[in-house]
Amino acid sequence: MIDFSSQNDFVFEDETKALQWLNAIAKLEDYEVGELGYVFCSDAFLLDINIHYLDHDTYTDIVTFDYTEGNVLHGEMYISTDRIAENASDFGVSFEAELRRVMAHGLLHMCGYGDKTDVEINIMRAKEEAYLELWNTLPH
Repeated sequence: MIDFSSQNDFVFEDETKALQWLNAIAKLEDYEVGELGYVFCSDAFLLDINIHYLDHDTYTDIVTFDYTEGNVLHGEMYISTDRIAENASDFGVSFEAELRRVMAHGLLHMCGYGDKTDVEINIMRAKEEAYLELWNTLPH
């Protein structure tokens, strides 16, 4: 089960397609979805989480709490819609495309992918791009 909620005034569109897409990503990575929560929030809300739970005093686009057991994905992902908007502008992409990239990024972390080394970053980016393309193949 995948749940979408919001701690700010953000309203997530395309929930049905997103559920299909996220489940497809999990399956392609040889995982199944247990309980996943995507929480859309403000910079301030996510900064507070980053400080209190990770001891990081920085803004970020996503914080992932991974409780995966074996090949069953369980966890919570907090996404700053403020960061998504700023990053989308900086990268010259739509808000929706950047949001999907970050949603896939969090899920990929839960599937065991890192992003600390150049090699890990290149693998993560390639996976993100592939799954953004997958979104485009799904029916609306």
